[in-house]
Amino acid sequence: MTEPARDAAWARLLAAARRSLERTGGSLDGIVTIVAPSDAERRVVIGITGVHRSATARRLAVRLVDLDAYLTQAIGRDLAAVVADPGGSPLRDRPSERRREAAAREAALEAARASSHAAEEWFGRWLATIRGDGTLTRIVRSGCDFGAVLRVLDALPGADEPMPVFAERVLADTKALHDAALRGLVLRALAVWQDSDAATTAEQERALWESVGVVPDDLASQVLVLNIPADGDLVGTWLNQAAEIGLPLRLTLQQLRLARLVVRAAEIFVTENPAVLRAACVLGRAAPPMVCTEGVPSAAAHRLLACAPDAVLHWRNDFDWAGVRMTGLALARYPTARPWRMATADYRTACGDGPPMVGSPAPTPWDPPLSDEMRRVGRAVMEERLLPTLIEDLRSAST
Repeated sequence: MTEPARDAAWARLLAAARRSLERTGGSLDGIVTIVAPSDAERRVVIGITGVHRSATARRLAVRLVDLDAYLTQAIGRDLAAVVADPGGSPLRDRPSERRREAAAREAALEAARASSHAAEEWFGRWLATIRGDGTLTRIVRSGCDFGAVLRVLDALPGADEPMPVFAERVLADTKALHDAALRGLVLRALAVWQDSDAATTAEQERALWESVGVVPDDLASQVLVLNIPADGDLVGTWLNQAAEIGLPLRLTLQQLRLARLVVRAAEIFVTENPAVLRAACVLGRAAPPMVCTEGVPSAAAHRLLACAPDAVLHWRNDFDWAGVRMTGLALARYPTARPWRMATADYRTACGDGPPMVGSPAPTPWDPPLSDEMRRVGRAVMEERLLPTLIEDLRSAST
C-alpha cells in the first residue's frame, strides 16, 4: 500500500481527519466528509468502508473510527500517527489548549486584582478593554510577561526617574522597556490612566511616560518660559538675561539639573498653549513670569516649578476634559496653585461653536458646577478664545 500521507488521493481525507482530531482532542467519534470527490478519492473511501460509492456521489463520509482501524491494519500505524506526518508536526489538542489559555488568563487577572491600582477606575477600564478585545488572550499565547507589565504599573507614578534607572529598579534590566510588546502594553495602560489618545509618535510616548514620572530623555523633556527671574549659575543667568528683554526661553530637563536653581517670583502664570505665551510677548519685559506646559506638563516643567515653592501658580488649561483633568492634578500637586480663568462663568462667557467634548468627563473640584456645565453644553473651549481676557489679566499683573 502506498504511504497515505504521500498519496494525493488521501490528502483531503487526512487533512479533514486532522482538523477533527485537533478540534476534539483526539476523539474518534466524529465523521469527516469529502465534497465533490475525485475518482481516486472515491476508491480510497470504498477501500476504507468496504461499501460501494457511486461515481455520481457529491459527498462522501467516513467515520473516524473506521479510518483509524483501516490504517492500523493496513500499515501498522493509527490515524493520529499518520496525520502527524510527513513533517513530524504533532497533533494539537485544542480543547486542552483552550483550558490552559483560560487558566493562564485567570492567573493574569488574579495578578491584576492584586495590583496597587486595582481599585482605581482607570485600571478597571484598561483591564476590561484588554479582556474584551482579545489582547489578554494574545498576551497569554505570545508568552509576554504580563507580570512585568503589572510591576511597572505598580511602581508608578515615579519621581522623574530616568527610564533606564527605573527599568533596572523595577525589572532588573536597564533595557527592559525597549521590548516592544511590554512597552506597548504599558503605554496603552498609561493612555487610559491619563485619559489621552494612544501614543503614535515618540513625542506622545515621552509625554505619557513623563506624566507618570519616568523620563525617557532629559534632553527631549522641555519647558517654555517667559520672564522667569532666578538665581543659579548658568541656567539662572540665561533666565535673567532673557527676562531683561522679555525673550521666551526653552529649557531642557538636563539643563535644569545642572545646578541648584531658585526662581525668584511671587507668582507665575501657567498656561497650556504656546499661543498665550507668544501673545504675552507684546508686553515685553513687563509681562509677569510665565510657564507654558504645551499640554501635559513635562518633567522639565515640574522641575522648574519645584524651584519656586512659594510662588502662587495661576494655572489654566483648555476647557476640555483633558484640560480640566490637568488643572485638577496641578491644584492637587502644588499647594500654591490657583485656577486661572477656569470657572463656570469663564466657560459660559467664552463658549460657542467649539469642538465637541471627547474623552471621559472629569470632575472640577475647585468649581463643581463647571463640570456639570461642560457636560450639558458638550463643547470645548480652547485657551485662544480667551486670549484678550488673558492678556488683560497679565497686563494687570505686571503693573
